[in-house]
Amino acid sequence: MIARYTRPELGRIWSDENKYRCWLTVETAASQSLARFGLVPQSAADAIRDRGNFTVARIDRIEAEVRHDVIAFTTTVAEHINDPESSRWLHYGLTSTDVVDTAQALQIREASAVIRAGILALSDTLKKRAIEFKHTPIVGRTHGVHAEPTTFGLKLLLWYSEMQRNLTRFDAAAEDLRVGKLSGAVGTFGHLKPEHEAAICAELGLRPVAVATQVVQRDRHAAYVSALAILCSTMDKIATEIRHLQRTEVREAEEFFSEKQKGSSAMPHKRNPITSEQISGLARVVRANAQVAFEDIALWHERDISHSSAERVILPDSTILADYLLAKTEQLIARLVVYPARMLRNLESTGGLIFSGQLLLDLAESGMSREDAYRLVQTHAMNSWKNELVFRDEIAKVPEIAARLSPEKLARAFDYTRQLANVDAIFARVLDTKPA
Repeated sequence: MIARYTRPELGRIWSDENKYRCWLTVETAASQSLARFGLVPQSAADAIRDRGNFTVARIDRIEAEVRHDVIAFTTTVAEHINDPESSRWLHYGLTSTDVVDTAQALQIREASAVIRAGILALSDTLKKRAIEFKHTPIVGRTHGVHAEPTTFGLKLLLWYSEMQRNLTRFDAAAEDLRVGKLSGAVGTFGHLKPEHEAAICAELGLRPVAVATQVVQRDRHAAYVSALAILCSTMDKIATEIRHLQRTEVREAEEFFSEKQKGSSAMPHKRNPITSEQISGLARVVRANAQVAFEDIALWHERDISHSSAERVILPDSTILADYLLAKTEQLIARLVVYPARMLRNLESTGGLIFSGQLLLDLAESGMSREDAYRLVQTHAMNSWKNELVFRDEIAKVPEIAARLSPEKLARAFDYTRQLANVDAIFARVLDTKPA
């Protein structure tokens, strides 16, 4: 499935080519900044900038021998500079993780821009369809059982509102990782100074961390992957609802199904919610990755590398999956087939049982005690449910109710538009507009 991924930008960001390109960007920025401080000859910094390069194949060959990726990288870059007097200033004052963690921030910044665009696209589609079905009545369900009327637009608006919170969480987590670290082997600035780090970070568009060990602390990364996990869980929530609405007994909405599409190898009638099921399944992977990110927080002393191997999996996978699921969910909502007539039919299928709460309130308002009203309404509701009677008709025959509620008031108790009178106000509150 991922092989058919049609938005390859995230794959490019996490490729070895781009990773090493970000490493070289950090090395170049460090050399140029340190040259301005007089620590590195400007000619050497310029040579690193102008001739520094690499090939992934050459790095791989060297790493196979030295078993150290950064040494393999710097060796390859020095070969391209082809000037020992200049290349000896490459990586000056830095430890490997200074480059790796700072460059990783550049990759995460790139990935975050793509994901943010996906969040905005999905939010826009949810908002449009929420407005489209703003006043389309549908039965609300609690515990899977018919409750009271709502609208399909409110379902979509709820998801839109949640996506806005996801955007806020994601922006905060991404900003928290827009940091660099060039403070040396244990974070003490044993070879450079804080002002050098600040200058290098400024050139890269990053902020220096206030304090570090050999690594940027992994609570930041855990928060980032957690934000992705929550984002994907929202999409799982959307997909789960659509899967329920597409059930044969419900059939209030369903995924788009093309003319040539096939639902089952054995049953030609099947129209399965496969996209929604894919979304739900892959969201589980991102949530599992968040647990790994939590485990990466606790490292030995000033650093070990137990986080490194895990991050090479969870950061690319989580960002790629988040982007993929955003694209799938946006298309799911944009092309969702909605059946308002079926929604209304299901809403009315219990013969008015879903209005028992309104009837209870109307009887209490008429002067009947709440306890007596509840007992009376529940007795007839359960009888109607058990014997498949029309609750609305049965209630009209009850003398205690007829004595308190006129036919007009009784009809109003079973009018769903009465319970949906504040839909515009809810939309206005979420979208910050005046109610229609």
